[in-house]
Amino acid sequence: MEHRPKVSICVLGLDQHEVGALAAARMLRDAGMEVIYGGRFNLPDKIIVDALQDDVDLIGISCHSWEYREYIDDLLDGLKAQGMDVPVVLAGSILTAEDRDELMAKGVAEVFGASATPEHMVGTIDQLCQNGAA
Repeated sequence: MEHRPKVSICVLGLDQHEVGALAAARMLRDAGMEVIYGGRFNLPDKIIVDALQDDVDLIGISCHSWEYREYIDDLLDGLKAQGMDVPVVLAGSILTAEDRDELMAKGVAEVFGASATPEHMVGTIDQLCQNGAA
């Protein structure tokens, strides 16, 4: 039986822009994935605890402000400290090609900017989840 991906979607820090996160959650649910929606105002420690508790295959961060810059290193380092090899993806209309390069160099699995299509996002997230679900 094929593994059904389980994805955590949340908004990091004080970023209040939730519409993109809700749209991503719906898009992934419609594609057959299990989505745990963490909502707004999450700090790295909470995201990590929730990911451990829910045994997720991937963490998705919705970014519509530059708040992620303050927290992404703590999130990635905290996941490593917990021994969690869970891909982290960021998505948001503010993310540029330069942001993508910087985030990927830090260890983020994928970055989706304003031009990302739903098909590309779903396909990439599904592939990342399946690769980690051995």
